[in-house]
Amino acid sequence: MSEQLIECVPNFSEGRDETIIKQITDAIESVDGVTLLDVDPGQATNRTVVTMVGPPEPVLEAAVRAARKAKELIDMSKHSGEHPRFGAMDVCPLVPVANITMDETVPWAHKLGQRLGDEVGISGYFYEYAAKTEERQNLATCRAGEYEALPKRLKDPQWKTDFGPGTFDVQYGVTAVGARDFLVAYNVNLNTTSTRRANAIAFDVREKGRKKREGNPLTGPIAKDERGKDIWIPGALKCVKGIGWFIEEYGVAQISMNLTNISVTPVHVAYEECKKRAESRGVRVTGSELVGLIPLQAMLDAGRHYLKMQNRSLGVSDAEIIKIAVKSMGLDDLYPFKPEEKIIEYAIAARGSKGKRLVDMTLTGFVHETASESKAPGGGSISSAMGAMGAALGTMVANLSSHKRGWDERWEEFSNWAEKGKACHDKLLKLIDDDTDAFNKIMAAFGLPASTDEEKAAQNAAIQAATKEAIEVPFQVMQTSLECMDVCKAMAEIGNPASVSDAGVGALAARGAVMGAYLNVKINAEGVEDQMWLKDVLARGQEIQERAIALESEILRLVEEKIAS
Repeated sequence: MSEQLIECVPNFSEGRDETIIKQITDAIESVDGVTLLDVDPGQATNRTVVTMVGPPEPVLEAAVRAARKAKELIDMSKHSGEHPRFGAMDVCPLVPVANITMDETVPWAHKLGQRLGDEVGISGYFYEYAAKTEERQNLATCRAGEYEALPKRLKDPQWKTDFGPGTFDVQYGVTAVGARDFLVAYNVNLNTTSTRRANAIAFDVREKGRKKREGNPLTGPIAKDERGKDIWIPGALKCVKGIGWFIEEYGVAQISMNLTNISVTPVHVAYEECKKRAESRGVRVTGSELVGLIPLQAMLDAGRHYLKMQNRSLGVSDAEIIKIAVKSMGLDDLYPFKPEEKIIEYAIAARGSKGKRLVDMTLTGFVHETASESKAPGGGSISSAMGAMGAALGTMVANLSSHKRGWDERWEEFSNWAEKGKACHDKLLKLIDDDTDAFNKIMAAFGLPASTDEEKAAQNAAIQAATKEAIEVPFQVMQTSLECMDVCKAMAEIGNPASVSDAGVGALAARGAVMGAYLNVKINAEGVEDQMWLKDVLARGQEIQERAIALESEILRLVEEKIAS
C-alpha cells in the first residue's frame, strides 16, 4: 500500500529574526521522514509560513518540536505585524496530500492538539474540518480580537479551549490546529500605497464581501435585518478570504487572499477579478505573489487559460505553460519565481530525489551511460526514449500547424492533437526510468536471503512480482507508442505540409519503440509462473506490434505522397 502523506503548514509569529526562524526549522528537520518544503518569512507581517510534508506520525512529531521551540523563543507580548495572529505558532493546519482522506486527517489534527496540550502546555482551538463545533470552523472567528483579546476571551465559557490548560500564556498565546483542503495564500500587487483602496478591492472580491450601508455607501449607517444583525453584500469570488494591506519592504499595497478551494476559484480567476475590480477604482494590478506552495495543476490551469486567450496551442511543455502563467500573473513582480521551490510536486521531487534520473541527463550523458558496462539502462529504457522522441515529433508538427499563418481558425484543432502527443511523450519519458527501476527490482529480489523454506518462498514471490512489473512497464511503452502514432498519422494527413517528413520520422521512431519494447516483454517472460496472465500479455503485445507496423506503412505512404506532390 502506498504511503500516506500529509502536508503541515504551521505559521509562526516571527518573520524578522532569522536566527529564531532557523532554530524552529532545525527542529522540524531533526525528524526523520519529514521533508521541509518551504520557509517563507515576511518582514511586514512579522510572520513565517513553513511548509513540510511526510507521513502523519513524523509530521506530528515535527509540529510538536517546532511548537516547543516557538514557545521558548517567541514573546507574543512584544509582537507586532500586519497579519492577524494570537499565538507564537499561530496556526497549524494539516492537509491531506496522498493516499489519505480528509476524514482520516481530522483524527491526526485532534491528536496533534492533544500532544501540544499534554507535552508542551499549549492551549488552543480546532478549526475548519477539525472543529468540534460549527462556530469554530472559521479561523477568523476563533482568532477574533487576536492576541490582545485572549485574557478576557479565555475566561468566557463559550471560548473554553479545545486542548491544553486553557489559561492565558502571556508569552505564547494560543494555537489553532486545523484540518483543511489545500489552501493557496495569494497576494495581488497594486500600483498604490493606499491600504484603504486595497481593502475596498478585497471587499469587492472576497466571498464575505462588505457590510451594506444605507444611503451613502461609504459613510451611511450599516443596514440591519429584521433581527437587528448587520446585512452583508457578498463579494464576487467563492471560497476566497481577503484583506488589503501595505507591505513596507516592497512599498506597495496588496490584496492578500486565501483561496480555500482552488477548484472553485482558481488562482488565475482570482487574479483577473482583482484586475477588473482594481481598474474600476482607478487602480492598476502590477503582478502577484505566492506565499508558500501551489499545486502543479493550478499553475498548468492558469498557463493554459492564458494560452487559450492568445489562441495558442496547449500542447507545449509544462515548463512553457508555467512560464506563461508566471508572466501573465506577474508572479515574478517582486522577486524571481522558482518553480522547483514554489510548486509542491516539484519541491517534493527535488528534496526526495535519491539519485539522478536518466531523463535528467544530457543526451550525451544518456548515450554514454547506455554504452557503459552497466546493465541499465537497457533496451526497455531506450525503446521508451525512442517512443518519446516519436511522440515529440508528432507534437511538434501539431504545434507548428496551430501557429501557422493563415490557419488561425484551426488553432484549437491542432492544439488538441498537440495535447494528445504531449501526454504520450510525458508518459514515455517517465517510463524510461520506470524500466530501469523494474530491472533493479528483479536484481534486488534475486539478492534476497533464501536459506530457509520461508525465505525461499518470500524470495520467489518477490521475483515473480518484480518480473511481472518488468513486463508491464515495456507493455505500457508499447501501448503509449502506438497511441502517439495516431498523432503522427493525423499530422501527415492534415498538418503543415512543410513538416510532413517530421511526422514520418515520428512514426518510424514510434514503431521502433513498439517493437523494441515487445522484445523486452518477451525476454522477461521466461520464469513467469502465471502462464494464463503471460499468454494474455504476449497475445496483446503481438496485436499491438502488428498494428504499429501497419500504421507505420500507412503513415509513410502519406508522407511520400505529400513529398512527391
